[in-house]
Amino acid sequence: MSSTHARRITSLAAAAVALAGVLALPGSAASADSGFRDVLVVGNSAAGTVSFIDAHTFQNLGSLNVTADAQQRIAAMDPIQWIGYQSVTSVEGGNRYVDDATLSPDGRTLYVSRGNLDDVAAYDIASGAQLWRTRLDGFKADHAALSPDGTRYVVSATTAQEAEVLDTASGSVVGTFPTGTYPHQNDYSPDGKYIYNSSIGITSFPQAMEWAKGSFQLTKVDATTLKVVQTWQLPHGIRPNVIEGDGRTMYTDLSYLNGFAKYDLSTGNVVDTVQMPYSAAGAALAPDSYPQNSAHHGLAVSGDGASLCDVGTIDDYTAIVATSDLGTRGTVDYPTGSLPYWGTTSADGMLCFVSLSKADEVSVIDYRTATEVARVPVGAFPQRERTGRIAADLLGDLSPSAG
Repeated sequence: MSSTHARRITSLAAAAVALAGVLALPGSAASADSGFRDVLVVGNSAAGTVSFIDAHTFQNLGSLNVTADAQQRIAAMDPIQWIGYQSVTSVEGGNRYVDDATLSPDGRTLYVSRGNLDDVAAYDIASGAQLWRTRLDGFKADHAALSPDGTRYVVSATTAQEAEVLDTASGSVVGTFPTGTYPHQNDYSPDGKYIYNSSIGITSFPQAMEWAKGSFQLTKVDATTLKVVQTWQLPHGIRPNVIEGDGRTMYTDLSYLNGFAKYDLSTGNVVDTVQMPYSAAGAALAPDSYPQNSAHHGLAVSGDGASLCDVGTIDDYTAIVATSDLGTRGTVDYPTGSLPYWGTTSADGMLCFVSLSKADEVSVIDYRTATEVARVPVGAFPQRERTGRIAADLLGDLSPSAG
């Protein structure tokens, strides 16, 4: 029996055990009854669709097309917008329509930042209708974050060097705040009082010109007033990151770093830099060939805070790392060229979902065992993932397509 076939059988067996455990839990989605289904929302960036994966059984429940109007929007661009669209598309290596996607608290509306269409749109899941659409400043809509109460959606307007805050009811821009160069990730603090925005710098410049890429800045903003509270400057572009609930410690991937760093926000110092091992393919890749300057692009923390899920983008693996000593507890390897590109922790804190962008799949990893328990097919180039709850009565309205 080949090692690949053996791993596949082992993965399926582990998934069956996990599913059996879920079915035995009285409060699980499989038992039924709150009117909601716990899901993982997956933005299929190249396909222009969003997939919905059952967070407990890992079944792909279907998808929603969120770019039916793409050609109409492209045709309506003025000459400057057209040049910007072409430039962003070239840098990204093709159309990247869905950057981020998030479910509303009532599970009936989907909010999407639409990458190189440079806009944000809301969709009624029942009908698939677009409820509103708002174009951002600049030429690219990037990472987004929904406020805990569901009333505000924060999106990075990458080339405009700002984040825009939208009213989720109408799509109107209710405010903006300044960022570092090429703002990227947005996150609300657990209590909803602050927004953290991180910037990556101009990724189209080569590594030799890192000095010219701009400000690699973490920005802390008052979520009510949108006033900047504090900023930190890091030595390299700030990639996927996790800030602990007390606001003191940040774990972050950095541009070109084949690993991650631990950062003390109270002192403004890098506490530790963890160099992870290269795969053969990763070691052979020149830094200027890293996707958007990223060696590792995906970082999540388990619900108990004991483990990190570090996504090795150029290395085609995901490592589970103990926060106690930053030692690796286990590694899940993928076929060369899978391009693992984002990591998200499940709502119960037990699993890490990893998007395999060039394999069109999502890998499901158990934090406790550091093993893969499932692999789920989705649409073309899955990228950002978010946990949420969809109203159960809407499942029949999704397209049966995986994405």
